[in-house]
Amino acid sequence: MSEGIQLLVGLGNPGSEYEDTRHNAGFWWIDEICRSHGVSLNTESKFFGKIGKLKVNGKEVWLLQPTTFMNASGRSVGALAKFYRIAPQNILVVHDELDIPPGTAKLKKGGGNGGHNGLKDITAHLGTPDYWRLRLGIGHPGERSAVVNFVLHAPSRDEAQLIQSTIDDSMALLPQLLSGEFEAAMLKLHTRKH
Repeated sequence: MSEGIQLLVGLGNPGSEYEDTRHNAGFWWIDEICRSHGVSLNTESKFFGKIGKLKVNGKEVWLLQPTTFMNASGRSVGALAKFYRIAPQNILVVHDELDIPPGTAKLKKGGGNGGHNGLKDITAHLGTPDYWRLRLGIGHPGERSAVVNFVLHAPSRDEAQLIQSTIDDSMALLPQLLSGEFEAAMLKLHTRKH
């Protein structure tokens, strides 16, 4: 079993009304990969999501956008991972992150879910928090009570550009992520010029 990433999951909510909301940053990331590599996703009901396959430097990776709502993302991730026997440490989940400002992205393995319902459900379905996460910063509204409203609204134009720049930057890490060079990928991502 290769130690690199075999499944890339972008989190978001299905439906056009959520398309441009901050909570869909993970979807935007997968969309961008599909655009730049000419991959199309197909709806697979048995995986509760839209899936596709990408080949980078001879390595294949599954792409997944759950079509469940965010808080039931684990159903989709768990189904695909189980079917293709993909271990948690070979999964990368891309999601919006409140604790990081727009324009910044962080790569990490394991840890808590930071109140993110998508991660909470994935951890429950995989039976471990030991999978990789690419956290795309969306910033925080400042008030806990304002979070739900904040993530379900579109970012400002400036914020959207910053989020897009982190998507572009982190996409450049694909070859390293797929070949398991996580240290190199983190170094590249976390020391990029702002």
